[in-house]
Amino acid sequence: MPSLKDLKNRIASVKATQKITKAMKMVAAAKLRRAQEAAEAARPYAERMNKVLASLSAANAGNAGAPLLLSGTGKDQVHLLVVATGERGLAGGFNSSIIRMARDHALKLIAQGKTVKILTVGRKGNDVLRRSFKDNIVHYITFREVKQLGFVQADEVAGKVLDMFNAGEFDVATLFFARFQSVISQVATAQQIIPAKFEVVEPSEASSVHYEYEPSEEEILEDLLPKNIAVQIFRALLENNASFYGAQMSAMDNATRNAGDMINKLTLSYNRQRQAQITKELIEIISGAEAL
Repeated sequence: MPSLKDLKNRIASVKATQKITKAMKMVAAAKLRRAQEAAEAARPYAERMNKVLASLSAANAGNAGAPLLLSGTGKDQVHLLVVATGERGLAGGFNSSIIRMARDHALKLIAQGKTVKILTVGRKGNDVLRRSFKDNIVHYITFREVKQLGFVQADEVAGKVLDMFNAGEFDVATLFFARFQSVISQVATAQQIIPAKFEVVEPSEASSVHYEYEPSEEEILEDLLPKNIAVQIFRALLENNASFYGAQMSAMDNATRNAGDMINKLTLSYNRQRQAQITKELIEIISGAEAL
């Protein structure tokens, strides 16, 4: 049984930890609002570009001269997994859910005899995946020193992916990230970005209107498809950022509550042991007095 001094030290230690977790929760809550606004602001632009490219690609997907970013290389042997995670931990299951999805996808492809290459964006994903897929990781990008994510960072990642594709280093690229839904809900998501896959555009009144493009549809696709990769990566980074702070806020709130419960239990044990010790001392004093 721990002594009174040990219990007192443990209570003081847990109280100090509780102060840290409470402070981290407040910091995460303050940063979450800005990150959530940025993520939500990027969604309409990314979705609108998806609709425009879906409309253009529908008529060009089968053409022999269609861009490779749309039609693909014609092979499905080498896969690039772009795994975007956080730079730090203490965010509940945020990082682990993305890593788990990417790892399962990689193992499935390897079982099918495919070649898997991994590009990690974020320190936590790189550290974990390196344990099992050290030989598969071909590039690592970190934005740990960047205070506020911008399109420049997304363009850097997109540039590396496009350089690898143009060099013929892979056939299919899939992006892994967490889509922000709420403080307590972040959904791990896998999105194929090369060859581009677009959501089906539902027919509407506008779809019956015939548009004439200048320059040609093929030239527009050649220009927009590379930009779309940067846009989708930018959206993923913003979604990840908001998801990280949401998960961290929730995790630190739970940690603060758990620390409070532990303090109550330790305090109860301390009081009971102290009371027992006082009772024992009183019995000894009374017994000594009666012996005299």
